[in-house]
Amino acid sequence: MKHLPSPTRRALAVLAAGTVAALALAGCSTGSDAGSGSGSDAGSGSFDSVEAALEKGGEITYWSWTPSAEAQVEAFQKEYPNVKVNLVNAGTNNEEYTKLQNAIKAGSGAPDVVQIEYYAFPQFALTDAFADLSKYGFADFEDDYTASTWNSVTAGDAIYGLPQDSGPMALFYNKTVFDAAGVEVPTTWDEYYEAAKKIHAANPDAYITNDTGDAGFATSMIWQAGGKPFETSGTDVTIDLQDEGSKKWTENWNRLVEEDLVAPYGSWSDEWFRGLGDGSLATLVIGAWMPGNLITGAPDGAGDWRVAPMPTYDGTPASAENGGGGQAVTTQSKNPELAAGFLWWLNNSEESISIFLESGGFPSTTAELSSEEFLADAPEYFGGQKINEVLAAAADDVVEDWSYLPYQVYANSIFGDTVGQSYQNGTDLNEGLTAWQDALVEYGNAQGFTVNK
Repeated sequence: MKHLPSPTRRALAVLAAGTVAALALAGCSTGSDAGSGSGSDAGSGSFDSVEAALEKGGEITYWSWTPSAEAQVEAFQKEYPNVKVNLVNAGTNNEEYTKLQNAIKAGSGAPDVVQIEYYAFPQFALTDAFADLSKYGFADFEDDYTASTWNSVTAGDAIYGLPQDSGPMALFYNKTVFDAAGVEVPTTWDEYYEAAKKIHAANPDAYITNDTGDAGFATSMIWQAGGKPFETSGTDVTIDLQDEGSKKWTENWNRLVEEDLVAPYGSWSDEWFRGLGDGSLATLVIGAWMPGNLITGAPDGAGDWRVAPMPTYDGTPASAENGGGGQAVTTQSKNPELAAGFLWWLNNSEESISIFLESGGFPSTTAELSSEEFLADAPEYFGGQKINEVLAAAADDVVEDWSYLPYQVYANSIFGDTVGQSYQNGTDLNEGLTAWQDALVEYGNAQGFTVNK
């Protein structure tokens, strides 16, 4: 799944209000940290019951919005004819999360298997919404996935899902624009800043990138800079959006915002797609799932675009995840072994992964990331460049030990009201981050967390 545009603030607020109200007590019952704890069944199970459930069969419901879901379900049922999978598109990301939370609150109505983005996993895991799959021997699959995506679906020894796609960040750039402006591909953020000035000077209607304030982008950039602004232990939360990594990012990005070197329109807008096609938007620093979106959304840019490693602060390779997610088995499932079997097939079988890749997904599985066929792919849109060589390397360079808030869905919903104001006013992003932090501390404490800053 691609990293989708920000949902409406209203939808997020509805979800957050329903989800977090019971977090404090629910969190205590899990026996795990949101993102760093351990489950009571950790390491105690085997895969035998899952395999037996697949052979026996039954009926399960799967919520997903991904373009590959229908073909994957069809292929699964062909392989396991005794299983019926009811595929439901319950809405995209936060629309689905709101429905899921309503089902959790009601005590019924949740699917057996549900699509979840990585940033939302801690919030639902903390409320005991997801089954701990370690009791089915899922710990044996850890080496099948990249470290960053596995960390996103686990909490210590507890396993709350399996990764599907990943979004290691890279620099997508328009070579034609770069050549016309006499700009070399930047390897550091200082070089990126200099390139931004040259591109805008050569054509006042052209910008090196766009940014009007996006929580997913900002947190990914802080992640790449080595920031660790969110830490959670049970219901104890620490927020520090002025840590070294956060300030490293703002010191870099402030100059682009304050000097009007980024395009003043949001991602996924019509203007954004036009800019990608006509060269007025020269780069994207974004997740590895982007190629398909460029090919279909900006066809006029065919042949102009290339991919390079994400610029860094000192030239040492470093990336972060931007978008992506996986699936989880809900604790409401009446047939959790069968649901776990479907989940395993969905994210670990060669046939399912092949369908996923054909739909434009970027894998989280180490086997695919290292396969000769995958690495040899050279799309004409990117001038015949073997772009997956760059993107797979980015997956290996993701900075370790990042974690999200246990109410990150809410946090993202108020980003525009806090950090977004700095973008609108062209002022110091640190002021916006401080305002965001103050709001998150107040909200977390009101919801029953103990939040220190």
